[in-house]
Amino acid sequence: MLVVAKVIASLTLFTKKMDTTKLLKKYNVAAPRYTSYPTVPYWNTDKFTTGQWLNSLIKSYATHKEDGISIYIHLPFCESLCTYCGCNTRITKNHCVEIPYITALIKEWEMYCKVLGEKPKIKELHLGGGTPTFFSPQNLKYLITSIIGQDNEGIACSFEGHPDNTTTTHLQVLHQLGFKRLSLGIQDFDSKVQLMINRFQTPEQVAHITKEARALGYDSINFDLIYGLPGQTLKGLKQTIIEVINMWPERIAFYSYAHVPWLKPGQRHYSEKDIPQGNEKFALYQIGRDLLLSAGYQEIGMDHFALKKDSLFKASESHQLHRNFMGYTDQHTKILIGLGVSSISDCETAFAQNSKTLEGYVAQINNDCFAVEKGHLLTDKDLYIRQHISNLMCKGFTYFHTEIPTVIIERLKPLIADNLVQITGREVSITETGKSFLRNVCMAFDEHLWDRQPQTNLFSNAV
Repeated sequence: MLVVAKVIASLTLFTKKMDTTKLLKKYNVAAPRYTSYPTVPYWNTDKFTTGQWLNSLIKSYATHKEDGISIYIHLPFCESLCTYCGCNTRITKNHCVEIPYITALIKEWEMYCKVLGEKPKIKELHLGGGTPTFFSPQNLKYLITSIIGQDNEGIACSFEGHPDNTTTTHLQVLHQLGFKRLSLGIQDFDSKVQLMINRFQTPEQVAHITKEARALGYDSINFDLIYGLPGQTLKGLKQTIIEVINMWPERIAFYSYAHVPWLKPGQRHYSEKDIPQGNEKFALYQIGRDLLLSAGYQEIGMDHFALKKDSLFKASESHQLHRNFMGYTDQHTKILIGLGVSSISDCETAFAQNSKTLEGYVAQINNDCFAVEKGHLLTDKDLYIRQHISNLMCKGFTYFHTEIPTVIIERLKPLIADNLVQITGREVSITETGKSFLRNVCMAFDEHLWDRQPQTNLFSNAV
């Protein structure tokens, strides 16, 4: 009887995986990642002005100042190009660029403080890149103390580090400044994959940094992993994830590689034939997800996994999870100020993005002008849809105070038939199977996407 039960269980698991593969193939369409709504390609930028952005920010700040704000600082420099990367970067080995750029960042922050009439209460600060650890520990200290001062009590500080150049001094200096969370870009330990994407680090390097960070008092460490990279295999990815699980990071981001060579020419370093496609890529996703769940990690929103002790899981359980241009966070603020080249700011009713060129950004700041290049003022309808999409991305359900619009029900019907979504009364909820298809569910609510179907490539595929 025990043997029969094991056979039945194996057949059931195999059937589920076959069904999931069919669904992944069916719903593997170009889809936004919904770090904002409307998504950037649908911003109404024609009549947007910096003055409108600042007026919206001032008005929002007057209402939400006591809640505190989030700050994202973009540090774009890298010593070498990781060819898979879709971020705004500047490749250089000249570290003389550090101080001039930091000077511009500090000045931009002072300009915002002047507009708001005071230095805002800071609730969250994140250093992203590029490679923040390109900057020397001393220069990072100068930047952070210039932004938040000496009192970092109550500020959730985090930074991204490259395992190849994150030093003990980086960890020490930033921890002394209040940083408790570290994110390391791993992607894959397979040497063949690393050669293809021009990013190199060993499990030993990562284990050493992780051990040092924990000894210093970092209480949440995140590893970034990517599936679908050129040259990636099931065997190689499985070994990478086993190595990662052995280090037991509190959080893991497990992303789909976004192949967008029309936006990022570095991705032309390899061709389509090098990239896992179709069932091959779906299998990479499935084995990665299964290994993480089996190890005790909990699935958080989209692409994220966390241990039960981590604040991200706790925020998810209490329905306090928040999503913004930095991704998922356990800190909920209405205002996010982005400093630096290409950074995006959000004051709930408006978005604004800085110049995407380093020279353009620095020149405007040095000329006492905000470097805002484009933005969007949200309409009442935008705000209504934004809340529903945010609920789905962060809580796994959303509730309508009136009847669910017929058009949304019609768009959801195929997903309901495939058991990805359930409608109970006025509530739309994501099923267990539907967790892998969050982007597709949110698309049913995206009026801008339905009103103006893209004629060119705007988004990466969902899987």
